[in-house]
Amino acid sequence: FASGRNRYIGHLIALATRSFKDMKVGLDCANGSSSSIAKSVFDALGAKTYVINNEPNGVNINNGCGSTHIDTLQKKVLELGADCGIANDGDADRCLFVDEKGQVMDGDHLMLINALQMKKEGRLHENMVVGTVMSNLGFGKALKENGCQTVSTQVGDRYVLEEMLKHDYSIGGEQSGHIIFPEFNTTGDGLITAVQTLKVLRESGKTMSELNHLMVTYPQILKNVEVYSKNGWEDNELIRDSIRAAEEELGSDGRILVRASGTEPLIRVMGEGKEINQLERIIDDIASVVEHELGVENN
Repeated sequence: FASGRNRYIGHLIALATRSFKDMKVGLDCANGSSSSIAKSVFDALGAKTYVINNEPNGVNINNGCGSTHIDTLQKKVLELGADCGIANDGDADRCLFVDEKGQVMDGDHLMLINALQMKKEGRLHENMVVGTVMSNLGFGKALKENGCQTVSTQVGDRYVLEEMLKHDYSIGGEQSGHIIFPEFNTTGDGLITAVQTLKVLRESGKTMSELNHLMVTYPQILKNVEVYSKNGWEDNELIRDSIRAAEEELGSDGRILVRASGTEPLIRVMGEGKEINQLERIIDDIASVVEHELGVENN
């Protein structure tokens, strides 16, 4: 175990092309697999690290901590006056950041700032970033404004990787912070994402909140409707009409995504737009039609 751990730590340290000296970083290890690694990596790179939730006991993994409960880290970053905070999940295949003002940076934000740095260095193949259908509308807009483009896959890192390998793309991932850098790994690795993102922060000479604001996150609402059968919902005329009407109302300033859950008897109705009140009304309207046509209680 020790030799594998040390080799991995050495690999992560080698990925950083410059020191993180004088950076103040909060780390939340989610009482998981990064607990015995993360601090050693960032300490070795010169950062001043403050670690929380790095005492796994076999049952406290992800328990009120890590990237799925990021409020603990948000408080810690503000309390420390840190430059940023990094939150892994239990198995550390993904990470989210918190900027120095305590604002969360999800996978879309992290992919954007990494992609723009890669473009600057000529490492972003075809200036393309692979996202999923759940990537925020603001993500695609920010990429476009900066001379990049994005392609969307189904939700799931395997679909993201498939698309990347097919076209030799340089970065892809999910809003959840599961990001793949094929230059270094063929799967998401929260510590690689963290090292790469801190490199961008250092190179940019900006604050993390300035990088965070490169993208405007559009309000996103998701409603799950329990149905007796999720098969064939796409052919239901009333549901199709309600989606079409919603798309027309939102125009280019929003989007609607309706899809069946892969695992449960649910139809997921997701919408994005500039105005939250308008969006709530639109999503409620579609969900009501789905419920009326296919809902458990109505059938």
